[in-house]
Amino acid sequence: MRVKVISRSTDEFTRERSQDLQKVFRNYDPALRTQEKAVEYTRALNAAKLEKIFARPFIGAMDGHVDAVSCMAKNPNYLKAIFSGSMDGDIRLWDIAARKTVCQFPGHQGAVRGLATSTDGDLLVSCGVDCTVRLWKVPMLKMVNTNDAIGDASQPSAVYTWKHAFWGVDHQWDGNLFATVGAQVDIWDQNRSEPINSFEWGKDTVLSVRFNPGEPDVLITSASDRSISLYDLRMSSPARKLIMKTRCNSICWNPREPMNFTAANEDTNCYSFDARKLDEAKVVHKGHVSAVMDIDYSPTGREFVTGSYDRTVRIFQYNGDHSREIYHTKRMQRVFCVKYTYDGTYLVSGSDDTNLRLWKSKASEQLGVLLPRERRKQEYLDAVKERYKHLPEVKRIVRHRHLPKPIYKAANLRRTMIEAENRKEERRRAHSAPGSMPEQPFRKRRIIKEVE
Repeated sequence: MRVKVISRSTDEFTRERSQDLQKVFRNYDPALRTQEKAVEYTRALNAAKLEKIFARPFIGAMDGHVDAVSCMAKNPNYLKAIFSGSMDGDIRLWDIAARKTVCQFPGHQGAVRGLATSTDGDLLVSCGVDCTVRLWKVPMLKMVNTNDAIGDASQPSAVYTWKHAFWGVDHQWDGNLFATVGAQVDIWDQNRSEPINSFEWGKDTVLSVRFNPGEPDVLITSASDRSISLYDLRMSSPARKLIMKTRCNSICWNPREPMNFTAANEDTNCYSFDARKLDEAKVVHKGHVSAVMDIDYSPTGREFVTGSYDRTVRIFQYNGDHSREIYHTKRMQRVFCVKYTYDGTYLVSGSDDTNLRLWKSKASEQLGVLLPRERRKQEYLDAVKERYKHLPEVKRIVRHRHLPKPIYKAANLRRTMIEAENRKEERRRAHSAPGSMPEQPFRKRRIIKEVE
């Protein structure tokens, strides 16, 4: 005869300490929980609503500049340090945690157009419209007390004067070289007073430059002749050039997929390209209603932040066609530069109203130390929201954003214009000879040609 008995070891349900949670035995058989999906759906709905209630992305503003903030650079040595340059030639090092200026770098006679730090974080390179490149020794934040009065850094360690104004600078990810752009692309060595190499392709002003994070000798530039150009320092001439219908104001490589880059364009969109296949964009990121001025990738490479002339900051997924978040304040004016911090938790934006603003990258994220239970609860709610995000009620709450009235009206007007343009194209195609006007995807429509 067989007898079934329930046997439990006391070790399985006895707490080791009085502070431990009581162990609970659960049977996960779905037949026992007929309402499980309904309960989870309600949890997803409540989690989506609570996320909106607790969304407080703006942390604070850092004021000190007396003119518009034109460029920024991060310090790889310190998470909480950021450099900013303004239109009046002022360069400042900020402590983000204290939201104070640590020190100033005086010297430029006009607008500072580019800032970059060396790989080791010990050197700051600045350039501007006064035709000078200045190298500065970066002070150690640990040795500077942020409560002290603002101090000036010592004189620049080197000042190089050149023939034309500069519009941007970037330092190699691995090496001693840096590149400046203006009338042409110049490659400099930290220890040489003149460029060691120069590239020129066309006569128009080059606006921005970025070195590739995976291949130290490859760099990309955008110019006012609507072109995006690829350069290789191992070659004597530029490699490839892509000409679009409108110019790109800024470019950024994806740090985790170094063959891909995203360009911030004047036509309100951002275009992600694969550098190996430039004849069409991988993704077109839409949302802004005015020119996109700057772009920066998160260190994870999964998302990027853009700043626009329409006075908003937006966060996009690297493969998403519409923005995940929109940040704006009543006082913030045209945004000229944006940066992700090195831990991917915060954003910094610099705008026309002389302020730097600090934002959370996840609007409703709780700052500070989370207990293990709190973290698990948040992970569970995120998973539930992801599971039910396609249902109409959850989708509506998650997607909804409050917009300032001018931007809302401009977005509606832009939508009407695009629909009218599409209707016009369809009518032209309908009244033309078959095959004379082939339908072109939007990813190719803004590209004119590729030049080898």
